[in-house]
Amino acid sequence: MSIFSDAEVKHVEDFGKFIAASPSSFHAAQEIAARLKARGYSQMFECDPVDVTPGGHFFVRDGAVMAWFIPEEVTRPAFRIIGCHTDSPGLKVKPSGSSKSPDGWGQIDVELYGGLLLNSWLDREIGFAGRIIDRHGNEHLVKTGPIARVPQLAIHLDRDINSGFKLDRQKHMQPVWTLGDKSLFTHLAQLVGLESERDIVGHDLVSFTAQAPARFGLDEEFFAAGRQDNLSSVHAGLTALERMEASDFADIAVFAAFDHEEVGSSTRSGASGPILESTLRRIAAGLGKDEDGYHQMLAGTTCVSADAGHFVHPNYAERHDPNSHPMPGKGPMLKLNANQRYASDAVGAALWARMCEAAGVPAQAFVSNNAMPCGSTIGPLTATRLGITTVDVGIGLLSMHSAREMSHVSDHLAMSRVLEEYWKGA
Repeated sequence: MSIFSDAEVKHVEDFGKFIAASPSSFHAAQEIAARLKARGYSQMFECDPVDVTPGGHFFVRDGAVMAWFIPEEVTRPAFRIIGCHTDSPGLKVKPSGSSKSPDGWGQIDVELYGGLLLNSWLDREIGFAGRIIDRHGNEHLVKTGPIARVPQLAIHLDRDINSGFKLDRQKHMQPVWTLGDKSLFTHLAQLVGLESERDIVGHDLVSFTAQAPARFGLDEEFFAAGRQDNLSSVHAGLTALERMEASDFADIAVFAAFDHEEVGSSTRSGASGPILESTLRRIAAGLGKDEDGYHQMLAGTTCVSADAGHFVHPNYAERHDPNSHPMPGKGPMLKLNANQRYASDAVGAALWARMCEAAGVPAQAFVSNNAMPCGSTIGPLTATRLGITTVDVGIGLLSMHSAREMSHVSDHLAMSRVLEEYWKGA
């Protein structure tokens, strides 16, 4: 007998399907777009006038999606923004694509994208996915099968490996994928129906793990999959939108799924770029607001920066704050940092408390051990660029930035319900 409700099980199963359909940020954006369309949202193109008619609208820019819902009556002209990101650390294909070792191994030439756990990519079957651009400027999404593997050195050839294991980021992380001098680009061209690899003039391709998402544990209470940082928040926000009816929205709801968070966000589709600000400005202008009216809207605007956090690790508990040990199944977490690596402050914390209370969901807090520098999110970037109250939150993970991360089944639906209550006016 399951210890989870049918709704929790269905939600995490849907999350698994979403991850499988989103091996790259570009695939994630495509999947978000398809699901929003199915819910009645209209897709616009950035070169067209912004659509501010009542209802849902969105556009896609590379691996990012900006979506918004305009209520029938905008009585309180302000935005409620949920921000997240579609990218994850991994291996990215270099311009050369593939090469042959002196001994005849066919290898894929990669560089490292983001702060990945290198050892987690060893000895597992991986594929590559993303976009290629042909000579006519057309974009093709592509996903290979499990074609590659980064093989670890056998212990017989390094007897000290368990006491001094260190990976060279250039020498030791190049996957093998064939024998001989076969071309990766020839394979990709065939997958998308191009005549030859000469038709490929640009590409953005990243690795993904071939192992399917799965539940495990005595009661199958845990969920294992790649890219949970940060597709967990993308899926939570998307499913919250899917459940909502037109009458549910308190303000103008904005769903901002950025790309490139793992490498600093300083791109045209990242949170440090103008994509969100320009979207808000265009919506405000479409509603008849001048510059002062836009800033009046911002004064009442808030943002929930949704990104994964850390469970206390049972084997490394000393790495965590002694009084902050977030645990699986205890609800999503508020993320705090005195140096504003997270944007949460007292006002944001109060907003988060109202959201969780309205959803009937327990919550917990995460703060780093003072001796351990913490990461950051889109939260401080958004707060700095727009000057709006921003709170950093997320579900907990173990093995963050691993090729295969671990979460708890019940936390996923809980997070989605909390985000839903935020858009409803909590």
